[in-house]
Amino acid sequence: MDQPMDQPMDQPVRQQPLPLEGITVVAVEQAVSAPFATRQLADLGARVIKVERVDGGDFARGYDTAARGLASHFVWCNRGKESLALDLKDPRGLDVVRRLVADADVFVQNLAHGAAARLGLDAATLCATHPRLIAVDISGYGGSGPYADKRAYDMLVQCEAGLVSVTGTPEQPVKAGIPAADIAAAMYAFSGVLAALVRRGTTGRGGPVEVSMLEALAEWLGHPLHHAMHGGEPPARTGLAHAVIAPYDAYPTADGGRVLLSVQNDREWRRLAEQVIGRPSLATDPAYATNAARVAHRERTDALVAEALRVLGTGEALARLERAGIACALLRDLHELAEHPQLAARGRWRQVGSPAGPLKALLPPITLPGGGEARMGDVPALGQHTGALLRAVGMTDDEIAALRRDGVAA
Repeated sequence: MDQPMDQPMDQPVRQQPLPLEGITVVAVEQAVSAPFATRQLADLGARVIKVERVDGGDFARGYDTAARGLASHFVWCNRGKESLALDLKDPRGLDVVRRLVADADVFVQNLAHGAAARLGLDAATLCATHPRLIAVDISGYGGSGPYADKRAYDMLVQCEAGLVSVTGTPEQPVKAGIPAADIAAAMYAFSGVLAALVRRGTTGRGGPVEVSMLEALAEWLGHPLHHAMHGGEPPARTGLAHAVIAPYDAYPTADGGRVLLSVQNDREWRRLAEQVIGRPSLATDPAYATNAARVAHRERTDALVAEALRVLGTGEALARLERAGIACALLRDLHELAEHPQLAARGRWRQVGSPAGPLKALLPPITLPGGGEARMGDVPALGQHTGALLRAVGMTDDEIAALRRDGVAA
């Protein structure tokens, strides 16, 4: 590969820094959506100052004790941040946040509707005062409209967005097993910050970024939504099966496992019939030769596949499908995911520090070859960085002691 023009031939190519090094983020955040968004920024090199309540902090700290005594949601969403515990209802606590924001690049909040505006911490107010600031408001339903004041938690938004209507079995709708609405909003907030930083690089100005959980998840419902709007019929709930492709489902094997396979076209069906089911005539049988026919005869199609796989061990079933060029997967549980051979082979696991000791964590999925590895910092204790941050905004030890004594800081 050619050397860069300004790089001497006898010197190694210098590793690039993390893309957000030098960026400071202040976040008044709780639960999942904003914390997960700002964790992405921290992993890419940003300094993230997390402002928490003095009486217990981010309420996600109390969700469970599964991660060696710490809450699994909090461990997942908050590594690499500095924790500042303040009472924002006290003018002295609010003044600290305003001082931090004055020197920050990004501000993120996901307080209940109207709470940030009452504190003067909404995006419009902050950006009017600080033209280079990028300020993010994350809400359940947006800042206007009849649902603006409605309480919004992940499962509620999954219902409002229609995700539950297309998830589950024909008999029973179910929520997604992960906080899909929170994650969708988080990732749009993350990408919104990145886009705003690029724009600021060319214009010199920041500006507000608005993300709602409902609108984020509605975008993710794009395929079934367009199917229903333009085709007239919402896709049916089919469990692990695919609504419009067959065979595409999970099938039991002889040793108690389950293998999911997907036949995407008639050529693949021909190979499945010949090399796995062992009945080549099915490739040309009018009842099965086309996807439309297989969907129309889904029960019989599934029975043929199930009969072929239930006499095979899981490993042999996967091997035969792979040899036939059929897309397939093992239906894993979470313990099996934690031991997934692909993640291990690619070296995706690291350890991060926490108040409970080292914890196993995945590298973020954004990989930047030639640059520094993601900065996977420690999970902070509540108020772990309060003293240092108060000193950084110019407070004396006596002033800090007074804030602690009065319950304004912790």
